[in-house]
Amino acid sequence: MLRIISSRNRKQLDALLAAREVMLGDAERVAARILNAVGKYGDRALVELTRRLDRVDLQRIGWTVGKSEIKRAHRKVPAELGGALREAIRNITRVAREQVPSSWKMKTRPGVEVSQLVRPLERVACYVPGGRFALPSTVLMSVIPAQVAGVEEIYLTCPNPAPPVLVAADLLGVKKIYRLGGAQAIAAFALGTKKVPRVDKVVGPGNRYVAAAKRLVSGICGVDFVAGPTELVIIASRGNPRWIAADLVAQAEHDPDAMPILLTSSKRLARAVEREVSRSAEALNSSVAKESLGRRGAIIITRSERESLALVNRIAPEHLTLVDDAKKALSGIRSAGSIFLGEYSAVAAGDYASGTNHILPTGAAARVRGGLSAADFVKTISVQRLTREGLAGLRSAITTLARAEGLEAHARSVEARFESRD
Repeated sequence: MLRIISSRNRKQLDALLAAREVMLGDAERVAARILNAVGKYGDRALVELTRRLDRVDLQRIGWTVGKSEIKRAHRKVPAELGGALREAIRNITRVAREQVPSSWKMKTRPGVEVSQLVRPLERVACYVPGGRFALPSTVLMSVIPAQVAGVEEIYLTCPNPAPPVLVAADLLGVKKIYRLGGAQAIAAFALGTKKVPRVDKVVGPGNRYVAAAKRLVSGICGVDFVAGPTELVIIASRGNPRWIAADLVAQAEHDPDAMPILLTSSKRLARAVEREVSRSAEALNSSVAKESLGRRGAIIITRSERESLALVNRIAPEHLTLVDDAKKALSGIRSAGSIFLGEYSAVAAGDYASGTNHILPTGAAARVRGGLSAADFVKTISVQRLTREGLAGLRSAITTLARAEGLEAHARSVEARFESRD
């Protein structure tokens, strides 16, 4: 079920990694038509698209979730879910508070004071998929950082919000939950309609049409990132094969296009993990996990830990687990969305309750950014105050650079401040 390949087999290795690229060609064409429809026809298009694609009649049941539905949701979920959500909320909030950039002030020279202001975005929309799984954890991961950052208006959107999703949103005090999904939800919040407010930023995971829509609206509305199928890379030369296999199968459970990979220099461990993956996948009886493991999963035999680390930096995976010599290996990692150190750091801990965010970059995007954080919901504003003395000290540098760029008026705007009036 899980193929074993050698790192020396460049053809197989390149094919494996190329398969995870975010291919949005067809999805972008569909998303573009949806964006055009929403831009042209507004709410009328949203009603039709939501009825056809999500089988939700907005005109009959309403655009947003009412208080009575939320009360019913609380009665439908087990009591222990509330406790689990509250534990996760506490930890995610504590981590998010550390992520907000700080305001600061400094003097670069006498008479020149430079500072930074940090201001929250005003409106954001948090997208929660409404597909195979109810995802209350995604509500927490998207809403809490925005709240900690100080965003005043936070909207949740989900085409078919299940009771756990509604309970999570209610515990966080979310005021408006829209029944919109897919590319049409992204279009609605990016463009704004009579029924749907235009926001500064849309965040959250979704299918390929959501990803395509986010890419298309990124010029007019902020987005977190364009995400593809989920990824996990584990580096281990020793360890418990059953635990390693459990993490690989858990990642495969997400999506038939998920990419679960083990890098190891131990052929013995590779064979043991392969057996455990087959056993675990059969016991789980998940067609999605089996498809993912068979199509995108792999055990790659490397020649050394050094080669494994180099391969990880090439892959820049969404999730990375370092099983043995974790601290030593950590120093060699340059690109990963979220790192899990040691055998007991199950990836599922980061998915739910350890406090780190599970909305992470995929498709090698970890080379340029990390996961969603409170910092994604603020903007930094530079401020400067110069005295006459300060400007005089910089006068030569400013005018020289301005004239080197051919911008004479820039130079004269400084010199005018030192000229006496006739």
